[in-house]
Amino acid sequence: MTASKPTQTFVLVPGAWLGDWSWYPVARQLTERGYPTVALSMPGLAYDGSSAGLRLADAVDHVVSEIERRDLTDVVLVGHSWGGYPVTGAAHRLAGSVAKVIYFAAVVPEQGTPMIDENEQYAAVIRQAIEATPDGTVPVGLDAVQGVLMPGDPTPLQELVSQMLLPQPGAYMTDSLDVPPVTKIGIDAAYVQCADDIALARPGAEFAARLGIEPAVIPGNHMTLLTDPAIVADALIGALESHQ
Repeated sequence: MTASKPTQTFVLVPGAWLGDWSWYPVARQLTERGYPTVALSMPGLAYDGSSAGLRLADAVDHVVSEIERRDLTDVVLVGHSWGGYPVTGAAHRLAGSVAKVIYFAAVVPEQGTPMIDENEQYAAVIRQAIEATPDGTVPVGLDAVQGVLMPGDPTPLQELVSQMLLPQPGAYMTDSLDVPPVTKIGIDAAYVQCADDIALARPGAEFAARLGIEPAVIPGNHMTLLTDPAIVADALIGALESHQ
């Protein structure tokens, strides 16, 4: 008897400074297992336009428009890190088409709270960066990759990732969403936490608690989607199939 093909489509949204490329290893794993998968780059985080004037609403609009343009239904929205913001905003607008929202090492936005206010230490650094750059973006350097995003990973990989990061539009970090967590409107959600992640503004368990759920914990740091994509794909499929 032939197994039925999955009907859900994974839509993968990257974190700050990252483009769709950050999800490619995981996307390959998912597609090889039969799941249709789309990886997106947010406006300003690819070499196809300017970052000037971009707001968080532009990122939410982009996720919504790409899903509508592809006529996708039964969507599994996955947000990494800051990507928790655009997937949350998009889920509220596409509730009838969203099967589940999975937060992978991600911020679960609190209504009215921007990313910058999730951590006082990060807030000072981000505000200084926005004020210091002519286009109001937040750059990130190799030191942050080595010390925070990918500690302990091979130096050549850290250097390569550092060279691929683009400055984050500042308003992506200073704007908030005026919506509650997705579980408050009846959308199923899951949270996947990386055991050695030190990049998040708060512990993953705190973010999962905003959804009223417990996190699933996998090995690795904040960028495990690049270093061990098979484990991440397993976790996403497991999260999709679980009901909390």
